[in-house]
Amino acid sequence: MIVKYNKNHHVIEEHAYKPSLQDVAHPNLHRKIFTYGEIPKTAFNMRHVPMECPKDIFITDTTFRDGQQACKPFAVKDIVNLYKMLHRLGGPNGLVRQSEFFLYSDKDKEAITKCLELGYDFPQITSWIRANEKDFELVKQFGIKETGILVSCSDYHIFKKMNLTRAQAMEKYLTIVKKALERGIVPRCHFEDITRADYFGFVVPFAIELMKLSQESGIPIKIRACDTMGYGVTYPGTALPRSVQGIIYGFRYYAEIPSEQLEWHGHNDFYKAVTNSATAWLYGCSSVNATLLGIGERTGNTPLEAMAIEYASLRGTTGGMDLSVITEIADYFEHEMGFEIPERTPFVGKNFNVTKAGIHADGMLKDQEIYNIFDTEKILGRPARVVVDSFSGIAGIAFWINSYYSVPADMKIDKRDPLIAAIKEHVDAQYALGRTTVISDEELAEMFRELDPERYAQFSKFE
Repeated sequence: MIVKYNKNHHVIEEHAYKPSLQDVAHPNLHRKIFTYGEIPKTAFNMRHVPMECPKDIFITDTTFRDGQQACKPFAVKDIVNLYKMLHRLGGPNGLVRQSEFFLYSDKDKEAITKCLELGYDFPQITSWIRANEKDFELVKQFGIKETGILVSCSDYHIFKKMNLTRAQAMEKYLTIVKKALERGIVPRCHFEDITRADYFGFVVPFAIELMKLSQESGIPIKIRACDTMGYGVTYPGTALPRSVQGIIYGFRYYAEIPSEQLEWHGHNDFYKAVTNSATAWLYGCSSVNATLLGIGERTGNTPLEAMAIEYASLRGTTGGMDLSVITEIADYFEHEMGFEIPERTPFVGKNFNVTKAGIHADGMLKDQEIYNIFDTEKILGRPARVVVDSFSGIAGIAFWINSYYSVPADMKIDKRDPLIAAIKEHVDAQYALGRTTVISDEELAEMFRELDPERYAQFSKFE
């Protein structure tokens, strides 16, 4: 039994054992969980760890690295413009703390140069390199203070991809980290595929060695826990390696890694990216890594805009973030970059706060708070809307007019107004003839103009 003071928890704790490298002859692929021919299983050991949210939590961005890998290449101007918006979104407290860039192509180098020239404190520009010593020269060339280094940690990668043993992999990784430290660069070690790794046989022992190097050098080595395949699970009592809270707690407890040196990087393969990231915050990880609109390999990464909203939900404040920039970012992706956002995507899809149902529209007409998730117009610059079809009823048409024309409160049209009944007759007639599509804004505006040209002219001035 080991008894020692834990500087993270500020108490003396008992450790049943000190994890050490298990240099096995054959890979541990957790075949009882990951059978490949079946859906991965969620195993439970009923062990619970304490929730311990850090005082300082924030978001880091990897849109220009991980995100860009799944899209058509970004133009330099797009990278610069989006970086400016990330700066505004993060606010004066830099809650979008860092942004990660590639360093290899001429385009990447030009984009980094232009972004550095802006002189922003936040997001701090960081890089990503292979575990290759010569790549450090690129990092130093731009005066970048921190770089990500890929250190794959599951036996799937160590044995099957790199054809190494665990001991060989650890030695390789520690060597490259030492090279970064020699150059005064902060290494951010990307523990790839951590949710399939042997946690106590490789992950924790490797993390312990990194913390030794950190203490010796005086440079805060960071660890990014990469849920590369989206296998992370947040259910209480979930067994490792899939337990998000178990992974974060283990880093804090066994490797004694400060929260500010821990980061979670999630993927959305099983619809869990946002919940997993928020859980990482709650259990001791200061940073969550994300991309704008959740773009990224396969099903994408954790959406950055979702984590901005989640921050406000958990903290009860935006912390200085300008959430209206989320709408600007979405508009830029669609109109300037030709990126198609699914219309029902939360916060950014064109229909995320739009209703068709007549009963919902009736509620919205009386008080938007009844059916709108929050004041989307105030917070995101996106007023609630209705779309008119065969299910919208008179309330939907009345709400459409009032919202589309931004009608002042003292002039809003009531659903019992004869104009509304007349428009509904026209709408119903179209669906009686077999129409299956919604009535467009342009069509409704034309109906309004024909049926009541005087009020149409008056309301058009409010747009």
